[in-house]
Amino acid sequence: NPDGTPFAGDPRQVLKRVIQKAGDMGYGTFNVGPEAEFFLFQTDEEGKPTTKTNDEAGYFDLGPLDHGESTRREICMALEAMHFEIEASHHEVAAGQHEIDFKYEEALHAADNIMTFKLAVKTLAQRNGLHATFMPKPIFGVAGSGMHTNMSLFRDGRNVFYDPDGEKGLSKEAYSFIAGLLHHVKGMAAVTNPLVNSYKRLVPGYEAPCYLAWSASNRSALIRIPAARGHATRVELRCPDPACNPYLSLAVCLAAGLDGIEKGMTPPAEITENIFAMTPATRKRRGVEALPGSLEEALTAMRKDKLVMATLGQHVSSQYIAGKEAEWREYCTRVSSWERDKYIINY
Repeated sequence: NPDGTPFAGDPRQVLKRVIQKAGDMGYGTFNVGPEAEFFLFQTDEEGKPTTKTNDEAGYFDLGPLDHGESTRREICMALEAMHFEIEASHHEVAAGQHEIDFKYEEALHAADNIMTFKLAVKTLAQRNGLHATFMPKPIFGVAGSGMHTNMSLFRDGRNVFYDPDGEKGLSKEAYSFIAGLLHHVKGMAAVTNPLVNSYKRLVPGYEAPCYLAWSASNRSALIRIPAARGHATRVELRCPDPACNPYLSLAVCLAAGLDGIEKGMTPPAEITENIFAMTPATRKRRGVEALPGSLEEALTAMRKDKLVMATLGQHVSSQYIAGKEAEWREYCTRVSSWERDKYIINY
C-alpha cells in the first residue's frame, strides 16, 4: 500500500503469515524442495509456440535424441550463476518434457526461487528459438507436468519428521502432518492445481496421483515418503503442478500440515498396492477417495474448507474464486476442436 503496509492481496504475505504461525508453534524452519517439470516446444515462422518437439527422447535419455538438452544445460548454468544449487537435470517421460531440480530452501525463499526459475526457463528457451511451457497437460495421451513438492519441518535445527524409533523412521508429527494434508487436499486443489487443464493431468495412467493415499514406496499414492531419513526426512506431495502460484500453494500445504499436528490427526493405513490398478469397488472398500475431477469441483471443495479459506484470507480467497469461476464459465461455453472433429460431420 502507499503507506508501506502489506497489500491484502499479496500472495507472499499469505505465505509469511503461515510461516509465522509455524514459528509460533515452535517450528523455526519449513523447508521445501520443488521438482518442476516443463515442455520445450518448437516455434513457427512467426515465433508462436507449436506442440512439435523435434525430440524422440524418453525418461533420462541423453543426446542426440534429446534436442532440448543444450537449452536445459544453458538454463542450469544460468541458474547456478544466480546461486541456485542444481541437484538434478534430466529429460522426463514425454517427448520434449524436462525436469530441473534445485536444492530445498526455507519456504519463502523456495517460492521466490520457483518464480525466478520459471522466468529463466521461459527467457532462455525463447532465446534459443523454443517455447517453454509449464502448462500441466499440453498434449493428449502423454504424461503431464507436475511439481512434486518435498516438505520438512525443523525445530532448533532438528528435523521433527524423523524419529529413529518410530514406524518407518517417522515421528508422530510427520504422521499428523500427512493426515492434515490428506484431510485438506481436496480444498487445496484449486490452489495447487489452478487451471481447467490441471485436471486433465490428474487422471490414472500417467504417474499423476489422483487418489488420496500415502505410502513410503508407492508412486501411485498422492503422498510419498522418500527413502532418505535423518536430516533429509521429508513428505512429498505429488499433486501440485507448476502452473500454481507457489506462495499460495506452499501456504495451504503448510497450513494443512500444521492443522494435522495441532489436532493430532492420524492418517489412514499406508497403501502399498498400485491404486490405479484397483477397481472402484476395491478403492471404496479401502476408503481411498479421489481428488476433485475438475476445476469446478475443486472450487466447490475450496469454499467448504474453512482452513484453506482462512489461510488465504478474505481478499485473496474471494478474488481468486471469482477469477477461477470466470475461467470455468469461459471453458464451458467455448467450442473445442474435439467437439468439431467429433460432431461436425456426423451431425
